[in-house]
Amino acid sequence: MAALVTEKTKSLLELTKPGIVLFVIFSGLPALWMAAGGWPGTGFAAAVLLGIALAAAAANTFNCYLERDTDALMERTRGRPLPSRRLAPRSALAFGLALTVLATALLHAVGGPLAAGLGIATILYYVFVYTVWLKPRTPWNAVIGGAAGAAAPLIADAAVDGRVGAAGLLLFAIIFFWQPPHVWAIALFRKTDYERAGIPMLPSVIGEQPARRRMLYYTIGLVPVSLAPWLLGLLGPVYGIAALALGAWFLWHAVGVLRERSDAAARRMFGVSLAYLLGLFAAMPIDRVLGGG
Repeated sequence: MAALVTEKTKSLLELTKPGIVLFVIFSGLPALWMAAGGWPGTGFAAAVLLGIALAAAAANTFNCYLERDTDALMERTRGRPLPSRRLAPRSALAFGLALTVLATALLHAVGGPLAAGLGIATILYYVFVYTVWLKPRTPWNAVIGGAAGAAAPLIADAAVDGRVGAAGLLLFAIIFFWQPPHVWAIALFRKTDYERAGIPMLPSVIGEQPARRRMLYYTIGLVPVSLAPWLLGLLGPVYGIAALALGAWFLWHAVGVLRERSDAAARRMFGVSLAYLLGLFAAMPIDRVLGGG
């Protein structure tokens, strides 16, 4: 019995996509710090980030529930708990609903009604606008649906003082511009997988080279957006130098994808995109600490 409980717990945890949840927590942390003008307190920060994590976990669980048949068609996802039948769909649905209630209650208790409202709006947007409507219908799903993946800074900012200010909006914009080249890199080296599942990703619809050009355009646009927190005075030169260096590195690889036209280059771009964003968001609290914030 204990073994069965443990396996079910593992499967439920897998539905939440823990790697994405950790990224969401990481992206919300600097928004808290910047919006508060300093460290907002460990207890408050932990509670807000837990609420954000629960909201992300709920959205990911609903995504797995709704895409279980599609996931069964893709090599990358067929081993997930629902397509592999390690978990019943009703259990996943109940788990997602429970996470939604917990996330909303916690965000409301520690961050107020706006933070809670943004949390529930993010879940609904990811589930109904992105998963149900956009993803199976348009190759621009990564652009329009990117708002859900970029919402953590907005929720964190709102939790500080009941409104969304420059910190949340700028960090939201950074993630929003970052997501298309990140997702399209996956779509390039997983093109056959997406085509088998009938998901209209950009490389399959407009062609691989046009998709690579658009990856470059978004990466170019990301560089000035990433510099905005420094240029507007929210962060200092430590962050500014890091943003310049990381932006040049990311841009170099975007150009490499366009020139090499290979799956290997797209895989490198995917890995670089993750390292880029982690480095950028790590530079934010480092800048605050070194600057005395």
